[in-house]
Amino acid sequence: MIRLLALGSYFYQSLVAILLILLLSHQLEAAHYTTYSLTMAVSQFATVVAFEWIQLAGQRFLASSGGDDTKRLQCSLFLALALSAAALAAIAALAAASGLVPLSLIGLGFVVTIMQGTTDLHYMMIRVSGKLSWASILLICRATFLLAGAATGAGLYGTTEAALLGIFVGHGLGLVLGSIVDRTFLNWSPRIATRADLSAFARYGMLASGASVVHLSVPILIRFLVVGRFGIASSASAGFSMAIDLLQRPFSVLLSAIHTISYPDVVARFDNDTRKAAQTAAAGLFDLAVCSTALMLGGLVAFIPDAARFFVPPALIASFLAVTPTVALFYFLHTHLQATLALVPHLEKAALRLIIIAAGQLALVSIFVLASTAASLGPTAAIALAGLATALVIACSIGPTVRFGAYPRPMLAFSSVLGATIIAASVALPSEPVSWLLAKIAAAALITIAIGWVGDLLKH
Repeated sequence: MIRLLALGSYFYQSLVAILLILLLSHQLEAAHYTTYSLTMAVSQFATVVAFEWIQLAGQRFLASSGGDDTKRLQCSLFLALALSAAALAAIAALAAASGLVPLSLIGLGFVVTIMQGTTDLHYMMIRVSGKLSWASILLICRATFLLAGAATGAGLYGTTEAALLGIFVGHGLGLVLGSIVDRTFLNWSPRIATRADLSAFARYGMLASGASVVHLSVPILIRFLVVGRFGIASSASAGFSMAIDLLQRPFSVLLSAIHTISYPDVVARFDNDTRKAAQTAAAGLFDLAVCSTALMLGGLVAFIPDAARFFVPPALIASFLAVTPTVALFYFLHTHLQATLALVPHLEKAALRLIIIAAGQLALVSIFVLASTAASLGPTAAIALAGLATALVIACSIGPTVRFGAYPRPMLAFSSVLGATIIAASVALPSEPVSWLLAKIAAAALITIAIGWVGDLLKH
């Protein structure tokens, strides 16, 4: 039941993120929405640069700790957070001094980044400590706060700054609520932190987060190249940005949920149990990750056109629908390269290998997308070539996982791909009258439930 709640909390976050994007696309003009989208993309990038290494180190080290060691590690993590925030503040000050970006956007982007990094770290500590149900509830509440804050700000003032201020307020309320549930953040003391912990975090976490930074820069690069070609105020750029925003969240959120549920157990077995036990735990994670995301890919291809008729502004529908299937496929491949295939290197603390793989993806995607720009191809072709480049990197980087000996069950993976294909093919069926749409949704749900039930996916 707790695992269902955890999965539900991440699905809820994904749904709220989609609703927020749809709301803002109606409340903000195209130029304001594109500016908001770019600012949030840069903020997410900054969050990864400044704080991802702390998150990764915390998950890896806290999962198998206990007693006084846990308290010391938590205090060291918060000290690392404060040091990273100070470094980020210096970078923001330099950006403000350059005068290239409005000061209001820099300031709001900075405080949003700090607040998100702090809240994410606190929530991670709560769930790793065994309070998975409380962590799930907190994620649901924070997502609701973010939706309400950003939509209220954009609705009242119709500006990028107002929407960003609403995001800041949402994170702040989430941090306050988390501190009521668990007082770790309020009670931490830098005196308990140790240099040895910070050094261990840096050796592992910074290399691992460097790979995340490089991976995250891939869709940002694609976004800037496409927007730069078509112009920030064009409907093509706005529709493409909307597709990137919408379809990034479902895959990343689902895989985050799966790792939240299964990763601590995999780490504990790898550190404290036999190799066979670690292989079994990792295989269970792979089962759930590959099969659930494949079915999600099929559902997105099938039902995004129906949702677009109701929620996407008419001026953006054509450019939005033109890229959604290829954007969905790209993110399916991208998130598995970043998360699923990185599991074994994380277990082995082989963070340098992760950076090499990420750098290879960035280089190959850059070459392919720049070639599409030189050939005057559209956004659909650019993102398709980015997906092809990512698939080639996956084929070249699967070796450590194969040698570790943990794989999804072949028949379950085949059934999931087949089910996803059937669901995706339903896009060709009519969705009017409404009874047809409901029948398509029911059929997709039955296929998903049947595969999950036969595969007993939630047992892991």
